[in-house]
Formats: sequence, structure tokens, C-alpha cells
Amino acid sequence: RRQVSTSHRAMVTLAGTGVSGGIAIGRAVCIADAGDDVLRFQLADEEIETEMERFAQAQVSAVAELRKAQAEMGRVVGTDLAGILEAQAMLLEDRSFGGRITARIRGRQVNAEWAVLKECEELGERFAEAESEYLRERGEDLASVGRYLLSALQGVSHHELSEIEGDVVIVARELTPSDALRFARENVVGFALEAGGETSHATIIVRGLNLPAIVGLDGILELLTDRDPMVIDGERGEVVLHPRADTLAAYRGRAVRIEEREAALEETRLVPATTIDGVAVELLANLELLEEVADANRFGADGVGLYRSEFFFIEKSPEIPTEEEHYQLVVQVLESMAPRPVVMRTLDLGGRKLAQALLPGEEENPVLGLRGIRLTQAHPEILRPQLRAFFRAATRGNLGMMVPLVTSIEEIHEFRRLCRGVVAELESEGVEHRADVRLGAMIEVPAAALVADHLAAELDFLSIGTNDLIQYALAVDRNNERVATLYQPTHPAVLRLLQRIVEDVKGKGCELSMCGEMAADTLLTPFLVGLGLHRLSMSSRSIPLVKERVRGLSVAELGTTVEACLTCSTAEAVRNTLLAAHPLPELRA
Repeated sequence: RRQVSTSHRAMVTLAGTGVSGGIAIGRAVCIADAGDDVLRFQLADEEIETEMERFAQAQVSAVAELRKAQAEMGRVVGTDLAGILEAQAMLLEDRSFGGRITARIRGRQVNAEWAVLKECEELGERFAEAESEYLRERGEDLASVGRYLLSALQGVSHHELSEIEGDVVIVARELTPSDALRFARENVVGFALEAGGETSHATIIVRGLNLPAIVGLDGILELLTDRDPMVIDGERGEVVLHPRADTLAAYRGRAVRIEEREAALEETRLVPATTIDGVAVELLANLELLEEVADANRFGADGVGLYRSEFFFIEKSPEIPTEEEHYQLVVQVLESMAPRPVVMRTLDLGGRKLAQALLPGEEENPVLGLRGIRLTQAHPEILRPQLRAFFRAATRGNLGMMVPLVTSIEEIHEFRRLCRGVVAELESEGVEHRADVRLGAMIEVPAAALVADHLAAELDFLSIGTNDLIQYALAVDRNNERVATLYQPTHPAVLRLLQRIVEDVKGKGCELSMCGEMAADTLLTPFLVGLGLHRLSMSSRSIPLVKERVRGLSVAELGTTVEACLTCSTAEAVRNTLLAAHPLPELRA
């Protein structure tokens, strides 16, 4: 922990990116960077060997502590998530990494703490300068290794929170996976981080543990000192520092209302999402982790509309998951959801996600580069084990597989050819499997939207991925805060694309759904249902809210709303039209 001298006591609201929803109210604990209290000492010649031995002992101790954390993580959240610490352990045990530090100790005659700090800083700067977001986020592993080594050298344990009474909000520059697990087992209720990404290992764990968290809060550490009161609003991506009494009371009231509302809505999990005039709407879950299946069941999901399998690759990094590991994962999901359907998306790596092991070099514009189906077709040796696992696991439940970032029919033909080869292999080997697994594709680029009728003729189902579809249609990087205000789901162009997709797929015998964030937006529910999208996939916790919204609608009356929205010329006009026709409950307005 660290103390920050600050004169800022007025209430301040900061905006960031909410990576895990909910509201947390507590006292800040500011976690120091690894080198905040590291000093440099010049060593005499006769002290070098003793310092080298001291570092070697610290390496052994740090590895032991990391392995202990890995075992604890395995018990708490499963071996799959625990596997993400393997990269850190391998780095700690790597001879070249240790050799660089010992060379610095000997060559510059400095104490081991200083050598560790400077080596990690220099390597960290190289990661930070990489164009690849994956490489930048992997600097977290390096930072964690540095913390373990410094703790071992200084003879201190990792952060202790037991002396802080009440609920605690962790405030730090970044968070390591082991930190996330350790803190979550204490009295921590939320996280506010200056750095971090939606695909970082720590974010995956925090999201799986359902703790409110916000990243991208640049400079927050300079505005706080330990034990300062603060509020985390993961739903809105906001942090309130030094809240006034009335603000604190308002957030406490809102948190209670959200909890009460969620508890009440959870009780409706067995109630069907049916409109007033009897039209059934299927509400499915988007999942990233096996642990999230419990929430899908808890909130009454009609199935899994999207399982993002790339996060399994991220968990296993730097290793590539084996066929058997894929198989065990899919079987567990299928059996947990049976007899409801489960759609597994083939790995969608590249772009801003993990692809270091596959890409030959950095891409100037990775979002438009070798990602999704392009990457897997360029590297079939990575896709084949996953496909073999899918066809094998399909005997254990209702499985569909979905291909990401499709832009042409030719890509579907090539994918089917690869599938036929995999099925032929399994047949020749006498391995139990199903050859008739339902095949679908994502519509997430304008090209796919404009040929949706052709795709529908080739596939069993299509799913509209609005996160990327909006990004590509509006030429807005959804991860770029400089243009974030231009990312508008209610943009008339987006609505017209959706209308065309629905019309072109209608009557083709192809099931159509939506799995992007728009599906969970209750403001847009009347438009989507009225348009004819009656199969929506979203985060599990959004299902009760959308279900409540659906049950208050009449499809027979929604045609007027749809027509009015499609004639609007601005995103604001669309929003106002929807609010006027179908007001939101106060809690979500």
C-alpha cells in the first residue's frame, strides 16, 4: 500500500470503461507500483557473490509463492483460470530472464532489488511501445513477476488488507491475475484501475467473479489517498471520489434498488419472455468463461447464443489448447445447459486480441487485418483441434458452431471443406462424433450484411454481432476514447442495416439472432422485437431486464415504432422516438 499526499477533497467524477457491472461503495486502498520504495545501493567487489546468491534464493521463493497462488486459484475458480499464471512461472524460471538480472547485478555492482526493478522497467517499456494490444497487456505478466521477486527480496508478503475495516476498493495502475484472486477473497468490493484492457487476464477473472471494475481511469492515483471514500459504478463506467453525503446516500439507494430488482427479476427465470400478444422471444446468454454458466442458469437463459472461445486461448496462453482441453470445455458447457442449445464460436483471435503465437509480425491496422476466420484459415493447424473437439462433443448435447468475421460465401465454402476433412479423420479413426453439427456465421461487417441472403442459403443460422458491425459501418474504433461519442447504436445507418438483414434472411429457412451489446439494450428492445428479431443473446445478468421489457410489449403495436425510427435522420432522434413511445423504467433511464 502507499500513501499519497493530496489536497483534492472536493467530489470528483471520473469516466472510464466499465468491464464488470454493479455498484461498489467503499474505502480506497492505493496499491503502489513495484518500485515505489526501491533504492539503489552500490556494492563492493566482495559483496557481489553474496548478492547473486541472495537473488537466486529470492527466485526460488518467488516461484514457490506463485505456484501457491496458482494452486489457490485452481481451488477457487478452476484449473483453467489457474493456468494463466503459468506464463509468469515460466518467466520466473527462465534462465535468460534471470541471467539478465544477474548480469546487471555483476556488471553494474548494484543490489538485486534495483536490478530487478530496472530490468522489468526496461522490458516493460518495450511491451508498452508495441503496436499490438496483446503485447502491451502481456506487460502485466512482467509486472507481476517483478512484484513477486521484490517481495521475496524485501522479505515482505503481498498486500495485506486485513487492517482495513469495512468494504475496500482497490485503486492501482494495473492488476495482475493473482492480485485479482487474492483481493477478491478479502473484503474487496470493486476495482478502479488506471490501465488494463477488456482482454487482460485480470479483467477476465474480475468479470468472472462479478465484482464491479473500471479501467482507463488515467491519473486516479494522484487524486486519492488510502481510506478515502469512493463509489464504483460499473454500469455507467464512472468513479466518484470523495462523494458528498447526499451523493453517497443516492448511490446506496440505487445499489439497494438494483439488488432488490435483480432479486425480484431472478425469480422470474422460469417465466417465458412472451409479449402481451403471445409472441415468444428467446433470450440466450453470451459467455466467455466456464464459470459464467452458473449465471446463465441462474437468470433463466434459454441457451447459449455465443460462447467466445478465444478467451479459452487467452487463459491457456502462451500454450495453445489441445483437442482434449477443447473437448472437456465444450462438454461441460453442453451438459450444464442441456437440453438447451449452445453456440460455440470458433476462435476469433487477431485484431486487438491474442494472436502473438500466430501472426508473423505486427500489423499496421490489426482490426482490418488477419483476424477471425481469416486467421484460422491461414493457420488450420490451430483450428483443426478445436473443430475435432466440436464434432466429438456434439454427441453430448445441442451444439452449434459459429464462424466469426465472415465477408464472403467463399469463406464458408472453405470452412465446410475443412470440416469435411475433420469429420473424415474422425470416421477413419473410429472416434465417436456427430457429423451434422449446425453451422452458422456472424454478421459483423457491412459486406456480410449486404449478402445476408446468400449466407442464409448456405447456413443453418446467422447471428448479428453489433459490436463490430457498428464499428465497421461507422468507421469508429470502439476502443478509441477519442471517437467514442461517434459509436452510436441508434445511428440511422445501423438501423437500416439491421432492417435489410432481417428482410433478406426472412423466408430462407435460416435462423437469425443478435448477439451484440445492442441485444441487451432495453431502450432498443421495442425496435428489435418489432423488426422481427426474436432471438437475442446477451450477458446473463441482462436477461431478466430484457425479459421484463419484452413482456410489456405488443408486437402488433410495434410496427409504428419501427417505421418512425427508420425515418429518423439522427441517432438522437431515434433515441427520443423510442423513449417517447416506450419509456424506460426510472432505474435504467
